[in-house]
Amino acid sequence: MRQQESLRDVSESSARVVHQAVYRPGRLGSQDRHLAGVPRTCPSCWVKRILTKQYWLLVGTEKNWKFSFGNGNLWGLKDFRESLALWNLLQEGDKILFYVSKPVSGVIGVATVTTKFRQTQPLWPEETRRNAVIWPLRFEFDVEYCLSPSLWQSRSYREPNLQLITRMVFQCIPLSVVQAIRSHFGLQGEETERSQGPSLASTAATLPTINHGTLKRQLAEVGRIQGFLAEEEYAIESNRLDVVWRRVERSVPTYAFEVQVSGDIYHALAKLKHAFDLWNSRIFLVASLDDKPKFDELVTGTFHEIEQRVRFIQSNYVAELHKRKTSYRELERTLGIIV
Repeated sequence: MRQQESLRDVSESSARVVHQAVYRPGRLGSQDRHLAGVPRTCPSCWVKRILTKQYWLLVGTEKNWKFSFGNGNLWGLKDFRESLALWNLLQEGDKILFYVSKPVSGVIGVATVTTKFRQTQPLWPEETRRNAVIWPLRFEFDVEYCLSPSLWQSRSYREPNLQLITRMVFQCIPLSVVQAIRSHFGLQGEETERSQGPSLASTAATLPTINHGTLKRQLAEVGRIQGFLAEEEYAIESNRLDVVWRRVERSVPTYAFEVQVSGDIYHALAKLKHAFDLWNSRIFLVASLDDKPKFDELVTGTFHEIEQRVRFIQSNYVAELHKRKTSYRELERTLGIIV
């Protein structure tokens, strides 16, 4: 009975979140219209959401889940105002529970959201047939645990009351249900904070200054090592981004980088903001430490809309990252882990 009440509560909670996010557009400033009703000045419930991670139940068919796992762990939602409101609340680091609809009717795994973006190119088979984007609200995830397809019927987590709320294909879910699911799969707790290893600050300070072309090449190579399709000088309307990483060929950039050695930080930020507005890309400015004060001034002023989205990377760190990534890859090859 208690779990049934919890599931009923979360269904009602999701409905309240959608109602607040969709039907209170008066709280928006003109620059925030793209957030579909998420208020710029957050009441306490929104602030609490920003500071915590959420578990989401994601419902799909067997066919769609298999396609997702075979195409870079990617999912999409239709651009309805209810789903858009929830998608806007979804954060990197949130957890997803994979629910497969009939005939499985159960949870098969857990993942962590890595990024989200708007898709402008068809990807799913039905989109390809129609030559139109049907599910533009995309996000990618890293799988923490997932059953093999041959075990979906026999080993999935099933709870009769869980089926009561799966009419909503995407919604938040209470911790009590999450704990039961994790226990079912032998997952005893969340992953603890990873050790960061040697400090970058101890090594990057000794590295020489690197030119613009080298930084772009190194960023692109790191992206390829990470498994992305990395490109330099990627067209964005009448401009070009220095480096982008895409998950698959028919995808928009997941990551976008602008490299400034002695250039114009204002226009670099303008291009990054445009990439974020168009694709919801994760955006990065690579520059010297001397440029950090100007960066801080611009992102708290002219570009305040992306203050919480754009990251500043000291240019020397790129060389250290490239060095460590290539060394790690060579070690894997030596051990025969990759070819």
